[in-house]
Amino acid sequence: MASELVDRYLAAWNTADPTDRAGAVAAVFTPDATYTDPLASVGGHDAIAAVIAGARDMFPGHSFRPHGAPDAHHDLVRFGWELVPPGGGEPAVVGFDVA
Repeated sequence: MASELVDRYLAAWNTADPTDRAGAVAAVFTPDATYTDPLASVGGHDAIAAVIAGARDMFPGHSFRPHGAPDAHHDLVRFGWELVPPGGGEPAVVGFDVA
């Protein structure tokens, strides 16, 4: 279950087309979901999709992939991710999120 959530979450971040991304965000985030990181604190599907678009604009062609196994406890999952350039190679960014 945790791995499926992480896969869907990262798929939303990897969706290039804005219309498809809106659908991916709606499929993984509840309507009242919030997203918070050091650069953003937003709520709702439109704002979350805008944050994703901004990240995609900063790193064109890059994609997110899982880094390690998700760690689930109660109703939370912590997972690592890497932002890799087109064709693979060393990640530009490595981080983690909690959902």
